[in-house]
Amino acid sequence: MTEETESRPFRLAYVPGVTPAKWVRIWGERLTDTPLELVPVDASDATATLRERRAEAALIRMPVDRDGLSVIPLYEEVPVVIVPKDHVFTAADEVALADLTDELVLDPLDTPLVWDRLPGRPALDRPASTGDAIDLVAAGVGVVVVPMSLARLHHRKDLTYRPVDGAPESRIALSWLEDETTDLVEEFIGIVRGRTVNSSRGRNPHETPKTKTSKPRKHTETRSVKPRKPDARRSGGKSGPMGKSGRRKRR
Repeated sequence: MTEETESRPFRLAYVPGVTPAKWVRIWGERLTDTPLELVPVDASDATATLRERRAEAALIRMPVDRDGLSVIPLYEEVPVVIVPKDHVFTAADEVALADLTDELVLDPLDTPLVWDRLPGRPALDRPASTGDAIDLVAAGVGVVVVPMSLARLHHRKDLTYRPVDGAPESRIALSWLEDETTDLVEEFIGIVRGRTVNSSRGRNPHETPKTKTSKPRKHTETRSVKPRKPDARRSGGKSGPMGKSGRRKRR
C-alpha cells in the first residue's frame, strides 16, 4: 500500500440531525493513519452521494431507495410536535396523536415521517423544508411533527416540543454501496456496532488472537494435596497406644 493510499480520508456522509461525534472519535483512536472526513448532506441527497462516490459510507434517514445499497439500521428516532412555548400542549409531558385533530399540521416536502394519514387539519401548501415549517410555527401558523433530532437541530427560544404517542418513527441507518464493502467500511461497521479493537473483524483480522489458556484460570490451577495423617480413632483395629483395638475399654 502506498503512502498516498494510506493518507486518503474515509469520507462519511451524514444527514441533518445525526451526530456521529462518538464514532468519529473512536475512528481517530483506532485508525491513526486514515483520517475520517465528514460530509454533511441533505437527506434527499444522501444516497446519491454514495452512488456518485462522494463518500464511502453514509448515515442516512430511512426510508430510501435501497437499490444497490447495503443498509444497517442503527436506531429509531422519537417523533415530537413543535409548538410555541405558550401552546396548550406544553402542559403535558406527552401528547396523543388524537390531540392533533384540531391543529393545522404542516407537512414539509422533506419530511422523513411516513404517515398513513396526516393528522389534524391540512395546510393549503406544503413548506419546502422542515426549517421553513418551523419558521411558520414560530409565526403562529400551525404545528409540525418531526424527529426529535431535527427539533433540537432547529432549536428556537420561542418554541418547544413534546413527544407524540402514535406518530410514525424515523430510522437512522448506515449505508454504503453493496459492491464496495471495503476493509475501511468494515472498520466503521464494527465501530457503530460497538465491536472492540480486538474483534475478529478489526483492522488486523489475521492477527493471531490471544488464547484463553495463555494464563491458567484460578479454578484450574494445580494444587498440591498433602497426605492425611492416619486417624487413630478410625484405624480399623490396628494396634496403637490405646490397645489392640485402638479404643478405650469401657468400664
